[in-house]
Amino acid sequence: MDIKRILLTGCFILAATASQAQKATPKLYHEQYRLQAHFSPKEKWTNDPNGMVYYKGNYHLFFQYYPKATVWGPMHWGHAVSKDMIHWKQLPIALYPDKLGYIFSGSVVVDENNTSGLGTNDKPAMVAIFTHHDPKGEKAGSSVYQNQSLAYSLDEGTTWAKYTSNPVLKNPGIKDFRDPKVFWYAKDKKWMMSLATKDRITFYSSPNLKDWTKESDFGQMLGAHGGVWECPDLFPLKLNGKEYWVLLVSINPGGPNKGSATQYFVGHFDGKTFTPSSTQTKWIDYGPDDYAGVTFGNTGSRKVFLGWMGNWLYANQVPTVKWRNAMTIPRELSLKLTAGDIFLTSNPVEELDKIVNKTIKIDALLLAKNNNVFSVIKQTPSQYVLKFNTKAVKDYSVVLSNATGEKLVVGYDAKNTRYYIDRTKAGQSAFNKQFASVTYVPRVSLLPTSNFQLLVEASSVELFADGGLSNMTGVFFPKKPYTRLSIVNNGMEIEKLQIQPLRSIW
Repeated sequence: MDIKRILLTGCFILAATASQAQKATPKLYHEQYRLQAHFSPKEKWTNDPNGMVYYKGNYHLFFQYYPKATVWGPMHWGHAVSKDMIHWKQLPIALYPDKLGYIFSGSVVVDENNTSGLGTNDKPAMVAIFTHHDPKGEKAGSSVYQNQSLAYSLDEGTTWAKYTSNPVLKNPGIKDFRDPKVFWYAKDKKWMMSLATKDRITFYSSPNLKDWTKESDFGQMLGAHGGVWECPDLFPLKLNGKEYWVLLVSINPGGPNKGSATQYFVGHFDGKTFTPSSTQTKWIDYGPDDYAGVTFGNTGSRKVFLGWMGNWLYANQVPTVKWRNAMTIPRELSLKLTAGDIFLTSNPVEELDKIVNKTIKIDALLLAKNNNVFSVIKQTPSQYVLKFNTKAVKDYSVVLSNATGEKLVVGYDAKNTRYYIDRTKAGQSAFNKQFASVTYVPRVSLLPTSNFQLLVEASSVELFADGGLSNMTGVFFPKKPYTRLSIVNNGMEIEKLQIQPLRSIW
């Protein structure tokens, strides 16, 4: 049949629709609201991604995990591996709580030169640097209940042993002293640690991962301070051949749309001190549901970011049953000069194309029909990427809906120069009074045209606008799947409209 004729009727039915999927008996990884293109554990609770590192053909993802419930509890490190950052295999738990406390967030490095002595020259150790969180000390009112410790693996991450002289970096008396992100600073031949210390980031250095020296503090009077600083990450990126350094800092609460969020700074690092080139507060994702994200280590000049798709305002309450929370899609980071400043861009990694089914290209002129409201596809795929460009920057909206009247709206507000996600009528929200909301991200680009990319899943959307300069992530929980997609474009010309259905990774 002719695709244009099908589209003009407003109805295009794919073989594998969301409604058909619901008829089958749910099985593992196919329960209600389960994301099909994102990592989530088989069951139970997860939050921050940890220890992300590439080694010998595998991307390792460790994650905050509580294997006994779907709410936060004593933290373990879960473990999963992937060849492409898209298809994941969950492995046995890597690190368990012990007498020193829960296993909070941290990082993993490959000690190629055996600086730690934990491996050999022929068999380098993978070394995990994490926060030991002592719940008894916290309950007793101690100010030193968080300390940094090591664990190591000599079999490429399959099994792990705790270092016998933990902790290696003791708390100097700071209540919040956590989330070490470590990398090798080749210029000075030393390890560098970024550590969240209450309302700032403290940088430490070490020749061997065991003995640490304080170098400097950053951020006491810079950036957003509506909550505690967490999960830092410092790494270099080049722009027009010049090297800059990017510092990620998560904050909870105090995000631009309430609750949790991750800010960033662009500047310079000399091996001791980070100096920002701008004092403007910037956010890697303005949506309510992208937190604690960091980058994979050991990937050379390529920097790939992964965040936790959650918000501490309601993460323990969202209406999933067997599992709770997932990770964002992996995102490629780069720098861009616009509006007189340097901004971080993030876009889905190219590996996502591995699960794209045949792209559906749509004649965008059809959007001008029916008073500029057009039902592109009344029966959408279960998960897909929607892409289009606009020749001008005027109001438009993308509406995801179902037969019961629930809808999620993602669009652009030209008057206030900002993109938005409106989930006020998106489905279940009684579990938390702050969930049903409209969230915004300012438009940074000064170009007279725009591009729009939306990754749609059963219970999440990720917006990447203007080449990844304006991003938002949001979760939602409709009682029935969204099977309809409409675009309201108010007479503006839209180009290169396409839908890329995504196969399940499970």
